[in-house]
Amino acid sequence: MTVYIVYFEPVGRKGECRANQSLLDCAHRLGMGIASLCGGQGTCHSCKIQLLSGTVSAPTGNEREVFSSEELKDGWRLACQTYPASDCKLNVPSESMTTTQRTQVEGLEITVAPEPPVQAYHLKLAGPSLSNPQADAEHLLQELNHQHHLHCNRVDIDVMRLLSPQLRSWKWQCQTSVRDNEVIALGPWPSRQLGLAVDLGTTKIASYLIDLSDGRTLASKGDMNPQIRYGEDIISRISSAIKSPKKGVQLQQITVEALNQLVADLCADIHANTEEIVEAVVVGNTAMHHLFLGLPVRQLALSPFVPAVTSALDIKARDLGLHIAAGAYVHLLPNIAGFVGADHVAMLLATDAWQAEGITLALDIGTNTEVSLIAGGKITTVSCASGPAFEGYHIKHGMRAASGAIERVQLADDNIQYQTVDKAPPVGICGSGILDAIAQLYLAGVINEGGRMLQSHPRVRNGQKQREFVLIGDEERSGQPAIVITQQDVRELQLAKSAIRTGIQVLLDTGGYSEDEISQVAIAGAFGTYIDVSSAITTGMLPAIPLNRFQQVGNAAGMGAKMALISLSKRADGAAVASRVRYIELASAPDFTQTFVQAGYLGRYRIRHGNREKID
Repeated sequence: MTVYIVYFEPVGRKGECRANQSLLDCAHRLGMGIASLCGGQGTCHSCKIQLLSGTVSAPTGNEREVFSSEELKDGWRLACQTYPASDCKLNVPSESMTTTQRTQVEGLEITVAPEPPVQAYHLKLAGPSLSNPQADAEHLLQELNHQHHLHCNRVDIDVMRLLSPQLRSWKWQCQTSVRDNEVIALGPWPSRQLGLAVDLGTTKIASYLIDLSDGRTLASKGDMNPQIRYGEDIISRISSAIKSPKKGVQLQQITVEALNQLVADLCADIHANTEEIVEAVVVGNTAMHHLFLGLPVRQLALSPFVPAVTSALDIKARDLGLHIAAGAYVHLLPNIAGFVGADHVAMLLATDAWQAEGITLALDIGTNTEVSLIAGGKITTVSCASGPAFEGYHIKHGMRAASGAIERVQLADDNIQYQTVDKAPPVGICGSGILDAIAQLYLAGVINEGGRMLQSHPRVRNGQKQREFVLIGDEERSGQPAIVITQQDVRELQLAKSAIRTGIQVLLDTGGYSEDEISQVAIAGAFGTYIDVSSAITTGMLPAIPLNRFQQVGNAAGMGAKMALISLSKRADGAAVASRVRYIELASAPDFTQTFVQAGYLGRYRIRHGNREKID
C-alpha cells in the first residue's frame, strides 16, 4: 500500500498516511485532536480542513453540499471524506480542533503611569437654532476647545459621517476622544477608553485589551498566526509574496482577519464594543511589519536586506482593515534592520535591559532569534536564523506546544521521566522537550559532543535509515508508534542552537568581552519561557555562566507593546532605543563560519574568535 507524508498545520505535526486511510483517521492515529462528532460519517461537518499543498481524493457529494465551489477551489474539505494522493500539507482551523495549542500572552508585568495618546473629554452642547444654525462639526470643535481649553482643529471623516445623528440621539451630550488635536471617536457619556496591544509573531499572535485610563489589562488572548499556511519561516512567506502579488495581499488580509477576530473575542470577554478601542499598538519583526502594512518585501530578501521603512508609524486602523473606533490609529514602533523589528525594540523596552548596568544580553528566541548586547550605554544587535526546530518542525515526532506534547524530559539509567502539556497522554514532543531530551542524552553518553548517537543504551535502536532513541515505546502507547528522537533530530537541534550561540559569541567578540563578564541574560519569547536553562547550557546553546544571571521574562514584546500603548513617554523611549542600536549582519562578522561550526558542539564550553575551549 502506498504511504504518504501528511503535515498538519498550525500544530506542526506530521506523519505517514496510507492511501486508503482518511485524513481524519491519520490525524487521530498521530494524536491530533480533530473534532468528529459523527464518528467520521461526514454528517456533522466538524472536521473541516484546508489543503495547502499536494493532491487528495476528489470531493464527495457530501462535501459538495457542505462547501461552495469557491471553497472547494480554495482547498476546503472534510477530513473524514478525504484521502491522500501525494505528500500534502493541511491547515486545521481552530474550530476543528478538540484541544487548543499553548499561545503565550504572559510576561513580566511592569507598572506604567498612564499617559495615553488619546484623551477623553465630557462635552455638553446646546442644540442648533434658527438664531444659531452653526454646523455640527464646527460647533463640536468650538465647544470642545472652549470647555476644555484645547486647540483641537479637525474631526476624522468617519467620525463626521456619524456625528450629526449621534449628537441628536445622545441629546447633545457625548464623550469626545482626541488625539493630536483631532477628534477620532465619539461615544455616549460615559464610555470606556480602550486600547489594543498586539505582538504579531511569526508563529503566534498575542493580543491585549487595555483600559487606557489606568493601564489595567482587561483581557488577553493568543492565537496562531494564520500566515503559517504560507510557510513556517519568514523567508518562505517573503518568497510567496514576491512570487505572487496576490499571495502578498492574502498574507495581509488573513492577518487582519485574525486580528479582527481577536478584537471581537477580547471585547466579548469584557462585554465591550469594538468601537470603544480608540488606539492600537502593533509590534512584530520587520517582515511581519511589512506584510501587515502591505509594504514591499523583495528588498528584505536581497543583500544588503534593507527595510522599506524603519521609523515609527501612525496609520488609520481602517486603512489596514481593523474594525475598531472610527478614526482610531495604529501605532507601530520603529524597526531596527531587515531582520530585527519593532518586537525586539518592545522587548528591550519591557525588560529595561537597554538601561541596565554591566554587560547584559537580551534574547528573544523564536523562528528568528534577535540578540542584543548592552554595555556602557551602547546596544549591539544581531539576528539569528534559528529556524523552526524549536517549534517542533523538522523533528520526526515534533509538534508545537499543544495538549499532549512532551515538554520536559529526564533520563536516569533506563528510566524516562517526562511531562506533557496539560498532563495529557503523549502524542509528540515540543521544543522545550527536544532541548531537554538531547541535553539528557548527552549527559548520559548516548550522544557525543559532536552530536553523534552511539549504540550504547538499550533504548537506542536502528531505524529505517538512522539510529533513534525511544522516548515512549509503542507498548506504552497502546500499540501506536513509539515517540523517538532520531539522529536527524539531533542535527536539527544542533543547527538551531548553533545559530543562537554564534550570535551571542559574535556580539561578545565584537565588544571585546568574555562570557564570564556577562552580568545578566534576559530570555524572552514563548520557547524561551518554557525551556530549562540548564538544558540550554548543557547543549551549548547558552554560555556556561551561573543560573542566577538568567531571567526568563515571557512575552516581553507583548509587554513592551502594552507600555507603548499606555504611555507616550514609553513610546518615545522605544524610539530612543531603536536609534541607539548598532546592527551587525551576522554572516559578515569575522570568524563567523568557524564560530558557527564550533557552536554546533554539545556540552559546556567557551568560544573566543572561533576557538572552542571545553569546560569540565
